[in-house]
Amino acid sequence: MAIIRVDHVQLAMPTDGEKAARAFYESLLGIPQVPKPPQLVARGGCWFEDGVVKIHLGVEADFEPARKAHPAFVVDDLLTLVRTLEYAGYLVTKDQPLDGFERRYVHDPFGNRIELMQARS
Repeated sequence: MAIIRVDHVQLAMPTDGEKAARAFYESLLGIPQVPKPPQLVARGGCWFEDGVVKIHLGVEADFEPARKAHPAFVVDDLLTLVRTLEYAGYLVTKDQPLDGFERRYVHDPFGNRIELMQARS
């Protein structure tokens, strides 16, 4: 028995946060929204997927953002993405480089921590 891959990451969001989720994950991060399976639509939330990148946001009644736990996205143009996020009003913080990667952190509209990484050339 072996785990062969991660299928998706699920983050929580508050009720009625779909519009803010689309603005952040689709418009700013560039991950397209995909339809949820019909049997899950009534639960609320939304899914964003592009190839192997799959982020699902589910509604949590007593929502608390993930402040330490986080997904890390490898990006191809960190500085442009940072400028885009800052222009949209998000605070982006720098972290120490790790084994050949530049890193930044941003919080989604709900306060969930997101790491952004780019390989240093």
